[in-house]
Amino acid sequence: MSELDLALVHALQVRPRAAWTDLAPLLGVTAVTLARRWERLSEEGLAWVSAVPGPAFSRRGCTAFVFIRCVPGARERVAGQVARLPEAVTVELVAPGRADLMLDVLAPDLATVDRFVNEKLAAVPDARDLECVFATSLYAEGSRWRLGSLDASQLSVLARSGAVDGATGRVTDLNALDHVLLDALVRDGRARLAELAELTGTSAATVRRRLNRLTASGMVVFRCDVAPAVSGLPVSVTFRGRAAVNDVNRLHRTLATLPECRLLAAVTGTANVLATYWLRDIGSVQQRETAVCAQLPGLEVTERVLGTRTVKRMGHLLDGDGRRVGVCRIRPW
Repeated sequence: MSELDLALVHALQVRPRAAWTDLAPLLGVTAVTLARRWERLSEEGLAWVSAVPGPAFSRRGCTAFVFIRCVPGARERVAGQVARLPEAVTVELVAPGRADLMLDVLAPDLATVDRFVNEKLAAVPDARDLECVFATSLYAEGSRWRLGSLDASQLSVLARSGAVDGATGRVTDLNALDHVLLDALVRDGRARLAELAELTGTSAATVRRRLNRLTASGMVVFRCDVAPAVSGLPVSVTFRGRAAVNDVNRLHRTLATLPECRLLAAVTGTANVLATYWLRDIGSVQQRETAVCAQLPGLEVTERVLGTRTVKRMGHLLDGDGRRVGVCRIRPW
């Protein structure tokens, strides 16, 4: 990975659908160079852009985390089966403990999650024990995570140029056109307007207008994900903890602002805080926990869930090195 590659990925984390001509002056190269770099990164599964639920989803939809204990020797097989289910947007193998798999589940409503857990997951052979907790507040998630390769002046330029013209109006219900667009953009968040127009049988202007409304309403955001070879953070750990109810809303001021934070949620259950961090090595797990608990004495860490391999992340299938190798349809909206 070159410095230009890293800068390009960071720029796309800030503005995932930016035109190459817009990013070229910022990064000091030609648009053609950026297009070629991105094509290589994408083809090698090192980085990809996709549509994901936005902040409005957390108010309308349902986010849950499911922990699965498998029959000994069956967790790889169970992970492969579960990864094909659209409700399980992320599937991670974890170090043996109380669970073998951890799932991120997104669905339009509570009833859909209930059916998923009690009918679909319960029917998976060799899935022995299930625990499901629901997010009551989502303070941080993957679309907000940044690589940290651009300087403050470059980020300022990106912020000033990132406004969407004419992006007004609320989206209360998604129509058939929206679903076709989102299915395509989950696969490739940088799909061109002309390609989307041809796919939907509409005009590029119609596609642009609908996408602007979806993003402005908060129903959809775009995010640039990366393999560990790009992030330099191969270790994923999820801390489950307990804090007084009055303290939970204050915790995010510390936990979510740490640069390694990928996910932070208040959840149901006795352990009412769940936080995922990407770290450089195993030793950093203890260091991070010690630092957090020193700053937040009211937080009791009750469990440390160490990820060993991500099988699926937000609908994208990954190999053993965390590189994207395919896409499995998700439709949380």
